[in-house]
Amino acid sequence: MAQVITKHDGGMAFSANIDGHTITLDSHPEFGGSDSGPQPKPLLLLSLSGCTGMDVVSLLKKMRVEYADFQITVDAELTDEHPRYYQKINLTYSIRTKPEYHNKVNKAVDLSQERYCGVSYMLSKSAELTYGINFLEL
Repeated sequence: MAQVITKHDGGMAFSANIDGHTITLDSHPEFGGSDSGPQPKPLLLLSLSGCTGMDVVSLLKKMRVEYADFQITVDAELTDEHPRYYQKINLTYSIRTKPEYHNKVNKAVDLSQERYCGVSYMLSKSAELTYGINFLEL
């Protein structure tokens, strides 16, 4: 069972305790906050990139793929109407590796998105979720 405890710190700021780690959430000044932490919705995108990133790293290790400079960029589009939610989310995996590993990287990313990443699964129920890989030469 997962548990997150979130405490109001004043204004629009909250502190969330997750497994002994504290994260501060806040809003921009134009919405009554002091910008002392990220807003909640972008943290969904962080959860998505962290979930799939950990999957891919684990799979690449098992496949014995040599790589460097691995990063994931998440671009998301919010709806115009309230409640505003992400209607389109695109992930771009950028990884520096040799051409002989490209197929294995493709497989690892596909497995993460189609089988392992629970955050991808949940978000794909409410948003169009797409992804691609940008290969950089090692």
